[in-house]
Parts: sequence; structure tokens; C-alpha cells
Amino acid sequence: MSLLTNLLAALVLVVGIAIDNNICLSIGLFALSGAITNWLAVYMLFERVPGLYGSGVIPARFEAFKQAISTMMMEQFFSADNIDKFIRNKSAAPKLDVAALLSKIDLAPAFDALVATVAQSSLGNMLAMFGGTEALTPLKQPFIEKMQASLSEIADGEEFAELLRQQLEQPNVMANMREQIQLIVDQRLAELTPKLVKEIVQRMIREHLGWLVVWGGVFGGLIGLVSGIIQQL
Repeated sequence: MSLLTNLLAALVLVVGIAIDNNICLSIGLFALSGAITNWLAVYMLFERVPGLYGSGVIPARFEAFKQAISTMMMEQFFSADNIDKFIRNKSAAPKLDVAALLSKIDLAPAFDALVATVAQSSLGNMLAMFGGTEALTPLKQPFIEKMQASLSEIADGEEFAELLRQQLEQPNVMANMREQIQLIVDQRLAELTPKLVKEIVQRMIREHLGWLVVWGGVFGGLIGLVSGIIQQL
């Protein structure tokens, strides 16, 4: 788009010179100067031009750019108020799949601890009469399955969900959560380089900045038209 604008302006300029038409010459000259000036301004945002102060401002100030992103993320998206609203919003808060979570937890140590407790209690002698702790081994898998089902039922209840929300809303928990989010954001931003920052910004705005070149050529051409007409008067 920028190249097409520059070529079109240059063509009008050449035609004006060829036919010795001052209005056409003025339109082409002003349009080309406007398009090239705006193209250079866009180029100077991303690339450093020797001798031109202020060029390459985006890669040159990438540390400030990263800090601005970090500040925006923490103050606008992950503020304490926003996190608190998210936790309080039952429809927005993600529901944990406790059944899937518990299926990955090894509850065998819980059964072993229960058996050891029984063996060390006053029932230990009675248990020894029936084969000792090994006699309870067939109950291990049914115990684990029942425990998983019971815990899932408890965790799916509204009372448990409310207790979980209350715990998450504790100031120290909220502060720790924001610290962890800040750490993740900072770690990711630390991986950014000036080149990567430049590429990110270019992808976001290059398409739209191209219109600056087009409109620079258009308005430059209009100014050239007015200038040419004035010269004819």
C-alpha cells in the first residue's frame, strides 16, 4: 500500500515533467513528498537512522515498553479488586473437576495410616486374631474408591465452594496470588528482546500505519493542486 502510493505519486510527477504541466508537476511533487515523509516517520518508529535523533524509538525504549506492559497487566487485569470480583462471581469462576483431581491422588497412604492406627489401638489384639493387618488388605481398593467418592461429593457441595472462596479472599492469599502472577508476567517479559518488541508492535500497527503514507500522499497531492492553481492565477 505504501509502495503503491509512492509509485503513483512519482508517476504523476514524471508525467507533469514530461508534458510540462505545472499543476500535474505540483500535485506529483507534493504527493510524493507527503508520502515519503510519512513513510520515513513510520520507518523511524522501528528502525534507527544514523544522524536522525529520535529514530528507532520503539526498540530503543523497549525496557520502558516492557514496564508499561507489566504495569497495565497488574493494575488493569490482575488488580486485587478484579481478582476478588472474579472469585466472588460464581458463574465466572472456573469449577474444579474434583473427581479428575482426586483420581490422580494416591489415597493408599491414608488406608495404610488407618490400618496402622487400628493395629496400635486397643483393637490391635482382636485384629491379630483374624490374621493381623494383612486381613484388611482386600478392603484397600474399596476404601480408596469410597474415599474418592465421598471427597468428590463434599467438594461439589455449595458449602465447600463457599469455604474455598472465603479462603481465597483472605488478604495473605490474595497477596500471594498477585505475587505469583507478577512473577509469571515478569519472567515472560524478561524473555523479550528489542527485536521481539519491535516485531510485536509492528504486527499490531503496521497495517494501520500504512494508511499514514496513503493519506500523506493524498493530502500532499491536494496541497499541490491548490499550489498549482494559485501559480496559474
